[in-house]
Amino acid sequence: MSGQEQRYPSAVQSAICEKYGMSVLPPEEMVAIAIGSLGNIPIYGTRIRLPDGGNVSWFIHCGTHSTAIDFYQPVCIEHLPEILPLVMKYLCLPTGAKFIIDTQGYEDVWMAE
Repeated sequence: MSGQEQRYPSAVQSAICEKYGMSVLPPEEMVAIAIGSLGNIPIYGTRIRLPDGGNVSWFIHCGTHSTAIDFYQPVCIEHLPEILPLVMKYLCLPTGAKFIIDTQGYEDVWMAE
């Protein structure tokens, strides 16, 4: 991050929440990424209710989902801009939010039922 700490929410993150009529909720310090899926499209993100004693509410994968126990790996959020920069603007969506994006500009954001 070029020596500067990321601040949440950024103007872009606030704008995404406003665009979809959702409240702003800054992310935790860790996210769960399906590292083995990186490079595939589309990119999916799901924010769950933070479990008691947990430190991850975002689960992000690319392409096809897997139910394998080791599909997701915890990643410190400070590394996310290098690993998967396209998801950064969605990280302040609230609990229950989901998104699908691709590299061509497709974007769908909604609340899980």
